[in-house]
Amino acid sequence: MRLKEKIKIDSLKENRTVSEAREKLHDDRTRGIVKWIFEIAVTIVFAILVAISGFQSVTLQESAMEPTYSVGEKFFVNRAIYKFGSPKRGDVIVFKTSVSDDAALHIRRVIGLPGETVLIKDGQVYINGKVYDENGAYADITNAESSITLESGEYFVLGDNRNNSEDSRFSDIGNISKKYIVGKLWFTVSPKSKIGFIK
Repeated sequence: MRLKEKIKIDSLKENRTVSEAREKLHDDRTRGIVKWIFEIAVTIVFAILVAISGFQSVTLQESAMEPTYSVGEKFFVNRAIYKFGSPKRGDVIVFKTSVSDDAALHIRRVIGLPGETVLIKDGQVYINGKVYDENGAYADITNAESSITLESGEYFVLGDNRNNSEDSRFSDIGNISKKYIVGKLWFTVSPKSKIGFIK
């Protein structure tokens, strides 16, 4: 009889131990899941904050960048990139012509860099006396004969639609000061057929 009671007591202890182990395992899993959810939530919030502070959207309002980009196309602009570096030749930038928050945003391609002399002659762009060999198939420029030397922090920009673009050739735009550059065109949002990163 005593042996049976002992076995029963041992069995109860084992059941209690198993039950406690299960509860502990359940609690550990619950804590792990909660921790995992919390980490994901923090990551998402951080990503949203970074996106809000580092990027903004812009819609092309002018035909100056056709045929590369068309009026109505929407993009994300990387506003952080030029805080750590400077625009490079060929970059498509978004800029203002004044520091006013209400100033219109323009999209153009960087051609001349600070300290360079840009000359437009016989339909060709010359940089420091040498013909600029562009990567794109752009029309010869027919409406400008000018030579400009860029100061420190200044950039010479052109629209891809060379003969229908208001850009650094015109006094309303002129040379672009780095402080007026909002950022670099980074990602096409629409139309759907063009969604993706800009090379």
